[in-house]
Amino acid sequence: MRILVTGASGFVGSLLAPRLCADGHAVRAFGRDPERVRSALTRSGGEQLAQEVQIARGDVLSAEGLTVALAGVEVAYYLIHSLERTAAGGSSFQERDRLAAQNFAAASARAGVRRVVYLGGLVPRTREDRANAQQSERISRHLASRQDVEQVLLTGVSDSLALRASIVVGARSRSFRLLVHLLERMPVLTLPAWRTWRTQPIDERDVVEMLAAAASARLPRRSLDIGGPTPLSYGEMLQTIAELMLINRPTLQLGVNLRGITARVAAAITDEDPELVVALMEGLQGDLLPADHHAAELLRVRLHTFDAAVEHALADWERHEPLAAR
Repeated sequence: MRILVTGASGFVGSLLAPRLCADGHAVRAFGRDPERVRSALTRSGGEQLAQEVQIARGDVLSAEGLTVALAGVEVAYYLIHSLERTAAGGSSFQERDRLAAQNFAAASARAGVRRVVYLGGLVPRTREDRANAQQSERISRHLASRQDVEQVLLTGVSDSLALRASIVVGARSRSFRLLVHLLERMPVLTLPAWRTWRTQPIDERDVVEMLAAAASARLPRRSLDIGGPTPLSYGEMLQTIAELMLINRPTLQLGVNLRGITARVAAAITDEDPELVVALMEGLQGDLLPADHHAAELLRVRLHTFDAAVEHALADWERHEPLAAR
């Protein structure tokens, strides 16, 4: 099968391409910077893989290169997300995300692509789903944008699938790296009230397996919530990561959330982009859990535990760069 992977220089895309090659698919990688794509593929799959994958240059926002990249493609993966608030021209990331998705859906339909597979984000459950759960009805701009992109893609190509995840645990996952750097660099771990809210972090290996299975899964157009086997609070996740890193940090538990302040302090501590951290922490408004647990069964993927996911991520991290706390 001829498959296109967008966002191939990113965390998930660079892992998915070698997995698809292993299944015997002809993989074409799409990105704005071919050298960056090649470097990411080399890290994930080695030099031979980087030579095996065809690299197509282009940009979904301007639609440059899409017609050529999608020629002959049966399944296309859309693994592109924007977290910056505004561009030089003043457009918001929501506007750019929607335009990019519209360009991609239209080009895919013209090219006769059978299925688009999108990796998006879990969204808070509706009031009906949550029943008596007491959590905010609001949705962050980041998650709302992902939901919007999902709708554009599912509408644009009729046999498409969307997978929705929260925290993906991997050495290159920016949300996981943020947690690790906080543990490394904060002598006292200050945890606001959102420490009690829960989500279901998922191993990068499980995400890649689900995405790979989605290429040929006999499923109708739909979205699937994906998550690890166990709901965990953010406080429990940090505690487990600290234990596996063999570090001990005293904790200070606050009774308020202070998401805006916390995000900027966390960005300064971890040397991360403040806009990214603000976008991520805007979503900390309550539990963020899958609506059901059918995805792993439908896609025939056996899930790793959170402990196994963290150990795998830390080991991979240390193969490529120092992990200060260890």
